[in-house]
Amino acid sequence: MAKETQFVEQIADINQDFPKWYTDVVLKTKLVDYGPVKGTMVIRPYGYAIWENIQNEMNKRFKTRGVENAYFPLLIPMSYFTKEAEHVEGFAPEIAVVTVAGGEELAEPLAIRPTSETIIGTMCSKWVQSYRDLPLKVNQWCNVMRWEKTTRPFLRTSEFLWQEGHTVHATEQEAEEETQAMLEIYKEFAENCLAIPVLTGRKTEKEKFAGAVATYTMEAMMRDGKSLQAGTSHYLGQNFATAFDIKYLGNEGSLQTAYTTSWGVSTRLIGAIIMTHGDERGLAIPPVVAPVQCVIVPIAARKGGVVEACETLKEKLENAGIRVTFDNTDNSPGWKFNEWEMKGVPVRIELGPRDIETGKMICARRDTLEKSEASLENAVEEVKALLADVQKNMLERARNRRDERIIYADDIDGILAGVEQGNFVKAGWCGCRECEDKIKEETGATARVFAENETAKECAVCKKPAKHVIIYARAY
Repeated sequence: MAKETQFVEQIADINQDFPKWYTDVVLKTKLVDYGPVKGTMVIRPYGYAIWENIQNEMNKRFKTRGVENAYFPLLIPMSYFTKEAEHVEGFAPEIAVVTVAGGEELAEPLAIRPTSETIIGTMCSKWVQSYRDLPLKVNQWCNVMRWEKTTRPFLRTSEFLWQEGHTVHATEQEAEEETQAMLEIYKEFAENCLAIPVLTGRKTEKEKFAGAVATYTMEAMMRDGKSLQAGTSHYLGQNFATAFDIKYLGNEGSLQTAYTTSWGVSTRLIGAIIMTHGDERGLAIPPVVAPVQCVIVPIAARKGGVVEACETLKEKLENAGIRVTFDNTDNSPGWKFNEWEMKGVPVRIELGPRDIETGKMICARRDTLEKSEASLENAVEEVKALLADVQKNMLERARNRRDERIIYADDIDGILAGVEQGNFVKAGWCGCRECEDKIKEETGATARVFAENETAKECAVCKKPAKHVIIYARAY
């Protein structure tokens, strides 16, 4: 019995030590391991399978917008970063630079890409000549490097994986529409694939992307009440187009400067899944992106016909497109239950001699831990319906938990009390940078996103008339 409970006991208490719980989960479930260079991670097959499912779902959505995948160089001449002053200033502390290659010092230092606006802007200036070349929409799946001082797997590492989309447009209106459309795609994906409810809207000037005219974000609440910036979409206006000379000949014959956007999500989405849905048993992965959607555990496997029935069921589910595995190891059923629950598999099927005789199977769902009987003959329909219900329920539970923890505050003390208790806090803001800075200094909370279409009488700090309502939270 000690062996069967050991797997779960290795995880810290989620309610007592959330950071330790997170670290335990990502390591014990073999999502990642630490890399040899400080601040790097090795994404193991189970973790990478989640990323592959994210890629597949996102690519479907990108193609509906006419976005094509491409690839751009990892090394970027440092001179490119000096062309857009605000951009280089924003990224300067995080840039890793290559100065020696092949045993010789390079004539010009090369940045290891922290983001690709500069290199893609340079290439777009070559590719865009006429209005007929627009809009131009490209995306790349790649790695980036930002030399972080404080790191945590998936959430903030020196090297991570992401997608970055870049578009070029003839008009300001088209570019702004594209920025908003991509934000909506991210929101729909987060909610319908990751079962993570998000708040979307504009960032403050202080929090926006370096070099952007406006940054739009989706913010997700983690189990500990902190916010995670889960994706961003940037309207770049003509800032980068001017810096990199992206001009086109209009249909009336004049040379015009284009408008650009960029947008991205990264492997921190896996961290968002862990911290939104995980519990004292470990991971809980939404079915849409789960590497294994269903695991079959034999009961009394030594008895005749059990293994054969499990293999037949596995083949049946696989042929229906369900990601399924059959655990035929020599561990006890109790051990297997603990292990697969910890790994977050949405549905577990238990199949033994009595079940086979009655044409039934026992289905256990990871989200509620409830068990129910289902028909073996209709296994495909039963499992698909159960997966859909698990997906729906995970989103509803996460949304209800978040909505209960969005509160209002009239002053800094109220903001501080709110975030201390793990809430998102709405408060009035006059629009002054000094007031925004003071809230961060005194509460540790930052302005996550504007609360659109909401009003407040006065600023929580200076008590002057409020121009906006801001959602504040402590964040990863």
